[in-house]
Amino acid sequence: MQFIDLKTQYARIEPELKVRIQAVLEHGQFILGPEVQELEARLAEFVGVRHCIGMSSGTDALLAAMMALEIGRGDEVITTPFTFIATAETIALLGARPVFVDIDPVTYNLDPAKIEAAITGRTRAILPVSLYGQCADMDAINAIAARHRLPVIEDAAQSFGASYRGRRSCALSRIGCTSFFPAKPLGAYGDAGACFTDDDALAQALREIRNHGQDRRYHHLRLGLNARLDTLQAAILLAKMEIFPEEVESRARIGARYTELFQARGALGTDVGGAPVLTPYVHPHNLSVYAQYTLQVEDREAVAAKLGEQGIPTAVHYPIPVSEQPVFHGGLLGADYPVSAAVARRVLSLPMHPYLDEATQERIVAAVAKAAGL
Repeated sequence: MQFIDLKTQYARIEPELKVRIQAVLEHGQFILGPEVQELEARLAEFVGVRHCIGMSSGTDALLAAMMALEIGRGDEVITTPFTFIATAETIALLGARPVFVDIDPVTYNLDPAKIEAAITGRTRAILPVSLYGQCADMDAINAIAARHRLPVIEDAAQSFGASYRGRRSCALSRIGCTSFFPAKPLGAYGDAGACFTDDDALAQALREIRNHGQDRRYHHLRLGLNARLDTLQAAILLAKMEIFPEEVESRARIGARYTELFQARGALGTDVGGAPVLTPYVHPHNLSVYAQYTLQVEDREAVAAKLGEQGIPTAVHYPIPVSEQPVFHGGLLGADYPVSAAVARRVLSLPMHPYLDEATQERIVAAVAKAAGL
């Protein structure tokens, strides 16, 4: 059983993919070739913004976004401790300080009710993460940011294709950043990412930053990065975009089916009134792409081991909050984050991809129910 089934997807796109790759091999423009511009236009239209700027990875997209906003030494950026380290790592690499704010216990996204108390005179941005494929509460976050005249950067590494109140992830704030790592909802065959914005000046800055700060060849206006999106990866993503809208629908359907199957077995469900949540909760105004289908279970290691014995792969995203990582001890840890700490001990991700059939889902749910004593 595949945790993420890229082979079935490849079989669907193989003819288009080979044509796209062959075209790159023949024209030989491997860096910022025509496919990069074509992809950027396609993605900007899909998201619903004026500008998409391809990047070499989701991490570089975050780094470039903060550089474009001139975030640097001594500044503070508010973010979540329950995420992949790249979110906070990029803040620290610029000499700024990640200020962690705990998460909502139901969606696992940054809790807007806790943000305002963390804002200081040094705060320069708010960086929410749209975790597991569901957008954070961006209207509430944007309202807080507007009151304090702060930009919002959406870390949409796991939510590309998702929607929030009818708007696409990456079109919900000043800058949206995503990753096209192979395991993401829209994945390349290597590292890749992108930034999205409606701000013309920021878009120009991002294009310069990704290419060593150049506005033209050998003319450097600013410090930049080598963060260009490879033409071959752009070609691969163009082939995948042909089926991506259908895959978004499949992901939403399969995620909802998982939840229905678990709840039919008596699993504790989506009670947003404060009860522990076993199955993921997706707000009615959201469309999740379920980058992961993540449960909370007691005795996670034992449950995962029992599933592994039956050939069912699992993963943990994430076992240690970023705020507790050794690299951030001593000055960056701040207060306790009890919700993040509790969730990190319990989360377990199950196989999830657009080609997961009903019989396989039923087998997985039955195995989890038995292992967890549901």
